[in-house]
Amino acid sequence: MIRKATLTDGTAIQKLVNSLAQKGLMLARPLSEIYENIRDYFVVEERGKIVAVAGLHVNWEDLAEIKSVAVDRRYQGKGLGREVVQACLDEGLDLGIKRFYVLTYVPDFFKKMGFKRIDRAVLPHKVWTECVKCPKFPDCDEIAMIRDMGKKSKR
Repeated sequence: MIRKATLTDGTAIQKLVNSLAQKGLMLARPLSEIYENIRDYFVVEERGKIVAVAGLHVNWEDLAEIKSVAVDRRYQGKGLGREVVQACLDEGLDLGIKRFYVLTYVPDFFKKMGFKRIDRAVLPHKVWTECVKCPKFPDCDEIAMIRDMGKKSKR
């Protein structure tokens, strides 16, 4: 079942995201940041357990980040990552957002969802406000990708 995250999901989201971060597949998120942004997240719950998550973080009137896409390893390959990312895209489109970007270590997944690789330098500086907290700053090795939905929805 896919749904918006609630405050009671905060620790489960952090555990899932940080378990993949420990494997070098994404950046870790502190619990305080997850709670501050809990309304950004969609989760997939299976038998009372959070098994997939993704967040939509609005940066500007026409730009949002899809972030913290994580699927429990036991549930990978079942389309759950695609589902939570699509939920983020759908909500963004409902808000009027047309451009979505990701910073990722798994570009092939996002390429299948219509994202294209770009130079990080083309993203506005506002995007990098979280980066100063990252242990890899300023030597970021994530791949920047964008999906421009233009004027026509691709739902």
